[in-house]
Amino acid sequence: MSLSFSIAATDGVSRLGTIRTPHTDIETPVFMPVGTLGSVKSIPQHILEELGVQILLGNTYHLYLRPGHEAIGEMGGLHRFMSWERSILTDSGGFQVFSLSELRKVTEQGVEFRSHLDGSSHFFTPERSIEIQIALGADIIMAFDECTEHPASRERAQASMAMTTRWARRSKEYFETHKNEVPWAASRSGSQSLFGIVQGSMYSDLRRESAERLVEMDFPGYAIGGLSVGEPRELTREIIATTLPLLPKDKPRYVMGVGYPEEIVEYAAMGVDMMDCVLPTRAARHGLLFTSEGRMNIKNARFARDNQPPDGNCTCLVCSRYTRAYLRHLFVSREPLAAVLNSIHNLAHYLDTMRSVRHAIRLGELQAKLSGAARASEQTS
Repeated sequence: MSLSFSIAATDGVSRLGTIRTPHTDIETPVFMPVGTLGSVKSIPQHILEELGVQILLGNTYHLYLRPGHEAIGEMGGLHRFMSWERSILTDSGGFQVFSLSELRKVTEQGVEFRSHLDGSSHFFTPERSIEIQIALGADIIMAFDECTEHPASRERAQASMAMTTRWARRSKEYFETHKNEVPWAASRSGSQSLFGIVQGSMYSDLRRESAERLVEMDFPGYAIGGLSVGEPRELTREIIATTLPLLPKDKPRYVMGVGYPEEIVEYAAMGVDMMDCVLPTRAARHGLLFTSEGRMNIKNARFARDNQPPDGNCTCLVCSRYTRAYLRHLFVSREPLAAVLNSIHNLAHYLDTMRSVRHAIRLGELQAKLSGAARASEQTS
């Protein structure tokens, strides 16, 4: 068994569903914490389980550089290596290579780049990316793509989209030929699933062309990539809104690299099933907490003698035990525990947010709640 997707309820265009992978059933809409190097920064796996994390995202580029996909394969794959029995998704490495703008060269064959660790030279092709991801053994893997910068000219975006489409076909062909060749995965033959990634920068017609050509290839799921690269949030929403209807309704739809808590709620209401972002832990390391009352900069002096929990409406292990004063003390003292506790709370907030979204869809109330919140915001602005 590889992957299946079913929809249990809808509210407008939003969907309550289940993605079934070889490891777990995932309730959607789902937020996926980013575990770049096989680790969600500052949070051990048993805490992730207690928080209710259903699926993690691992990074192909970083895991390829260290400890290496061969080493992870020899250890039985990424699940066994990091002691995680729930689902995993790995990205293609395309976004990380894109971020190495001064250290890469893109051709039709692939991308030559230099390691950010030691400057050594490497070459990623669609086939190489899939080879690495097969060795890592994630439940869901991604076709190799090029993520364009913002802003990008139409000519640049069109050429990149066309190449990404050709790379998607090469990724799929390699995957179909080699997906059962990893010795340690013999007992899980055919257990991985490959998703395609829609590109096209901020041009709706290019996004349409990309989506239509990928749908013809019949992937089991589709991602919308190339967002959160510096474009205005209004444009992000516009691209998501115009692209989602182009993707099959009976397959998972994944928006990559988004967003703030209020944004993931909005995207779920638009019909997105899967989202990931580094914000919960990255913001935590800078002292920014997400709460039911908005964002909180815990390093502010006004919290020095504040005995309230970070969020009085949160029941996570941090809010149940610690005060704002203590969290501020840890942060300004540069205690490593500050990043741990802040990260746990932020991730709990994201996961609780998605639970609330799923509950609202089940009751048929999500669209009405968002409409009411929008009207209230207009009245106070």
